[in-house]
Amino acid sequence: MIIVSKFTPLNFLYTLLFLLAVNPVLTAIGKEPTILVFGDSVSAAYGMDPEQGWVHLLSEQLKTGTQPSMPSYLVINASVSGETTGGGLVRLPKTLEIHQPDILVLELGGNDGLRGYPIDKIDSNLRAMTAMALTSGAKVLLIGMVLPPNYGRRYTEAFESVFRQVAAEFDIQFLPFFLQGVATPESLIQGDGIHPRAEAQAMLLEDVWPYLEKLL
Repeated sequence: MIIVSKFTPLNFLYTLLFLLAVNPVLTAIGKEPTILVFGDSVSAAYGMDPEQGWVHLLSEQLKTGTQPSMPSYLVINASVSGETTGGGLVRLPKTLEIHQPDILVLELGGNDGLRGYPIDKIDSNLRAMTAMALTSGAKVLLIGMVLPPNYGRRYTEAFESVFRQVAAEFDIQFLPFFLQGVATPESLIQGDGIHPRAEAQAMLLEDVWPYLEKLL
C-alpha cells in the first residue's frame, strides 16, 4: 500500500529542515564567500595598527564595487604572531570548522625556520594543513619563506624547497616569498630586522594578489 501525503507548507518546511540536518553542505547555500588568512606575525600586522596590515587592505580591496568583476568576499584574519607550523596544525581543524572558508591563504613556516626546526617536521605539518584545507573544500594559496644566509646553505635550501614541493604535490597556488625575500630594502623593515613596516603592506598585497586572484 502506498500512502501519499498531502503537500502543505508545513510539510515542505519539515523536509527542508531534515535535508539540512543530513546534508551540511546545503547550509552553506547563500553563505558569503570567505577567505581565511592563516599565518604568523607577517600577516597579523605585527608592530602596527591592524588596519594598516596587508590582510585588512585585501579586505578593503574586495569590498563590493572595488573589484566589479568579482563577488564581495569576507576576509578572516586568523594569523597569530609567533605561530609555527606545529601550532597552526593544532589550530586549523577548529578554525576551518568555524569559518568554512572557500580559500585558505597559508602563511606559516617562517618561525620554524628562524628557530632551526627539523625540515621533515616542517614538511609534514605543511602537508597535513594543506590536505586538511583541501578536504574541507577550500582552495589553497601557499606562501613560501626564505631565511637569512647565516643559517647555512644546506638548511636554507632545504627549508625553501619544502614549500615548492608541497605546492607541486598538491597542485596549489604558490607565492615563493613576500617582497624580495632577504633582499628587502632596510627602509621597509622594522627595527627588529624581520617584520615589514606599515609602508610595505601595500606591496605585500601586490605580491599576493596575482596568485589569489586566480582562486577568486
